[in-house]
Amino acid sequence: MSGERIVVSKVRVQSFGVSLDGYSAGPNQSLDNPLGVGGPELMEWFFSTRMWRQMHALDGGETGVDNEMAEKGFVGVGAWILGRNMFGPVRGPWPDDSWKGWWGDEPPYHVPAFVLTHHPRPPLEMKGGTTFHFVTDGIHAALEQARAAAGERDIRIGGGVATIRQYLQARLIDELHLVMRPMLLGSGEHLTHDLNLRAMGYECTQHIAGERAWHVILQKQS
Repeated sequence: MSGERIVVSKVRVQSFGVSLDGYSAGPNQSLDNPLGVGGPELMEWFFSTRMWRQMHALDGGETGVDNEMAEKGFVGVGAWILGRNMFGPVRGPWPDDSWKGWWGDEPPYHVPAFVLTHHPRPPLEMKGGTTFHFVTDGIHAALEQARAAAGERDIRIGGGVATIRQYLQARLIDELHLVMRPMLLGSGEHLTHDLNLRAMGYECTQHIAGERAWHVILQKQS
């Protein structure tokens, strides 16, 4: 066994927007307003980056700190875990297989993505290497499947807020990259309400000023 290298992939949250008052989605989320009222402002730091424009087949875009941090969020990721709301607005049992996500025929993931849901659905293979797997038996089962798919690469928890809170409460997230926007939402979905992250072993290990946001890295120390 000597010399054998054991690699444990990290579970991480990347590029997750947070307002100054701690909200990561606004109120009254809907099909037309999936991030809630005021929620899109959380992502304004991203919309000017070169990476965002490349994802939408557009030229140009800024190449500063915000862009660099956005790019890092896709490096070394072998699988994603998404809450059902992140996949789409459909509620209850799936009426059919017509809804295939918010992103068109080629989602931005390019690796297996595991969607938490209470209602079974066959795997959905998309262009570009993304296959959505629908997991009905909870966050631990989704993580186990994601680890098997990712191998030595990391697992990225894509959100939304409720999904990240569940994984935080279970102390399963190793690293969080939060993007603090200089704005107040006032209400909506609060990311850390009633969660004592310090007592749970998380510490701020890095903070970087970007062009339109402040990038904060939290890591679990124990």
